[in-house]
Amino acid sequence: MELTLLGTGAPAGLPRPHCPCAACATARGERARAATALLVDGVLLLDLTPGAALAAARAGHSLAGVRQVLLTHPHGGPAMELPAGLPAAGRVADGRVLTLLSGHRVRAVAMDAPGTGYEVTGPGGERLLYLPPGGAPAGVPDNGRAATAPSPYDLVAADVTGRPDAVARLRAAGTVGPVTAVVAVHLDHDVPPGDELHRQLAAAGARAVPDGTTLTVGAYHPGPEVPRRTLVTGGARSGKSWEAERRLAAFPGVLYVATGGRREDDAEWTARVRAHRERRPGSWRTAETCDLVPLLAEEGPPLLIDCLSLWLTDAMDRVNAWNDTAWTSGGETALRRQTASLATAIRETRRTVVLVTNEAGSGVVPATASGRRFRDELGRLNAAVADECESVLLVVAGQPLTLR
Repeated sequence: MELTLLGTGAPAGLPRPHCPCAACATARGERARAATALLVDGVLLLDLTPGAALAAARAGHSLAGVRQVLLTHPHGGPAMELPAGLPAAGRVADGRVLTLLSGHRVRAVAMDAPGTGYEVTGPGGERLLYLPPGGAPAGVPDNGRAATAPSPYDLVAADVTGRPDAVARLRAAGTVGPVTAVVAVHLDHDVPPGDELHRQLAAAGARAVPDGTTLTVGAYHPGPEVPRRTLVTGGARSGKSWEAERRLAAFPGVLYVATGGRREDDAEWTARVRAHRERRPGSWRTAETCDLVPLLAEEGPPLLIDCLSLWLTDAMDRVNAWNDTAWTSGGETALRRQTASLATAIRETRRTVVLVTNEAGSGVVPATASGRRFRDELGRLNAAVADECESVLLVVAGQPLTLR
């Protein structure tokens, strides 16, 4: 089954008309995207957008053989422009199956938001799932595999940047597997331009392609390599925790490991913790612990550890590192033993793990010996952990910079 992406952008396209934002200003050439529309084997058109016939011609195809045009968008989707000779655009009721003379079967998939998704099965049995912007399949579990999960789709085209949880749900249900090609569509001006978009999508196991790209559904497409160990570092309020959470948003059942513990008498800290918890996907679980080595040794879903600087504070508390006498009489050796054990556990873990830390030492030198000691030990810990990670990011003013 052959799939041509006539457009891969949001309903208004990218750049948006008359929009002065930075993303629209840089959306030129291959970065420009028309509203998403998919042509399947030249006989089925999913979504009808302005300029569809011209887009097909540019991709080396024709709409002359199209026998069915189906819409996914809710009312208020992109403007429709019906080229001469095409059948009228319509919808299939949720759960209903439409069989084309070409041998394609189309099943309408109910969404948890306005719109309709379509599952297309080709004459050879290849399976494609196409979701509308802002939508995820209704009834798909947030966590845990369904008892009678169907086989994985060969290709999923979805709003990966806007609804990463949709991909997480499909992974939990087993309908997105290791060899499923996940293609991001409905890309809008809130996505980062250029290489940063591709890096973020790769972390979710997805990719974006230029308008006009033709893919063979069911054929092997080398997918992006998702880093198994990632360290995210940065200063205060740099966006490092948000970046770490975004890297795992398309995966189900993530275990969020909070190393800060509870401070019942600190209202400001409680508010911070609440804000972090509320923005996480509902399928994620939380563990409040600094005992990281056993977690890293276990099999299980991805870990998000936030953060190493608080873990280090706890470790230094345990060896009384703030006291000069205790430090020189065994505390330093005990702390180095703990940090070495953590680095070894990160090296040996088989789980996907994203770790957050603070980048200290770029500003004022601490006034106390204990403050300088913490700064130095955090620098050593960050370097040791970074050595064990395939991907290392530095977040500055909300902008992630790839160090490795």
